[in-house]
Amino acid sequence: MVDTQVRHDWQRQEIEALFALPMNDLLFQAHTIHRQHFNPNEVQVSRLLSIKTGACPEDCKYCPQSARYDTGLEKERLLEIEKVLTEARSAKAAGATRFCMGAAWRNPKARDMPYLTDMVKEVKALGMETCMTLGMLDQQQANELAAAGLDYYNHNLDTSPEFYGDIITTRTYADRLNTLDHVRAAGMKVCSGGIVGMGETATDRAGLLQQLANMPKHPDSVPINMLVKVAGTPLAEQEDLDPLEFVRTIAVARIIMPLSRVRLSAGRENMTDELQAMCFFAGANSIFYGCKLLTTANPKENTDMALFQRLGLNPEQGQAAVLEQEGDALKQAVQHQQAKQAKAAGAFYDAGAL
Repeated sequence: MVDTQVRHDWQRQEIEALFALPMNDLLFQAHTIHRQHFNPNEVQVSRLLSIKTGACPEDCKYCPQSARYDTGLEKERLLEIEKVLTEARSAKAAGATRFCMGAAWRNPKARDMPYLTDMVKEVKALGMETCMTLGMLDQQQANELAAAGLDYYNHNLDTSPEFYGDIITTRTYADRLNTLDHVRAAGMKVCSGGIVGMGETATDRAGLLQQLANMPKHPDSVPINMLVKVAGTPLAEQEDLDPLEFVRTIAVARIIMPLSRVRLSAGRENMTDELQAMCFFAGANSIFYGCKLLTTANPKENTDMALFQRLGLNPEQGQAAVLEQEGDALKQAVQHQQAKQAKAAGAFYDAGAL
């Protein structure tokens, strides 16, 4: 039997032992746990939009949006709400159930909050789940976003505490954990994961997952990103990670966070269909789709749907879609009953007229 107990006391050595399992044993364990909690043939689909691009003061070595690196990225102001809504409508029409909005900030300013909360309310009104990633939040900002109806807040830990200082120096690991504390306290769902392939060790990958799994509540969504190497950033020449190590990371995340949605995030543009299929088998059940993830490439919707068709996968229906379907079914049932009654009444009157 595979243990599916939800735990928050994982030791580093336990997680490293999972990473060290023979691949078949690891995949069997991960897939068994996945089937116990999710439909193995459904994938939750989200769309991510950059609502404010570039000029970020942080020094994250992987990020083309940092003002410290010359990556040729053009800076953009915060998008107008109507432009955001146009993208959200398009995402919904293409099958996305969650709309995620990201801004290249260290943290939002007080003057930004009314605009952001209005944006959340307008997207929610379309019947979609909402997510934002805006950098660090204080408790008041988290409360304001929650009051506006924001469902998820994304704030990645990126890597292990030990390796973190090699990647970022402008905010601490504790800063990131504090933001997630504020998000949970406000009642929003946490979306938090990391990036692999930045030169970290297997122990660091285990350390990242340990931090996520030992939170007071496991993140509802755990995005696992493969480093996208961008010219002009310090990690542009980083050696590629063995793709099977990426699959192992997905599988271990599924085992130690059995109720979380594990998302294949950045880097899918460079993944083979076979690698993605292994990741879905290992327990990944969420993707971003669309042409871009903030500023990096991503497979187009029709490419993803073609892969889904080949694998026998279906996009997960969000609550709004389920309610819409139930409403349509109820409407059809009422119309059917009315038709039967009308037919019966017509037959009675016809008979009486004879």
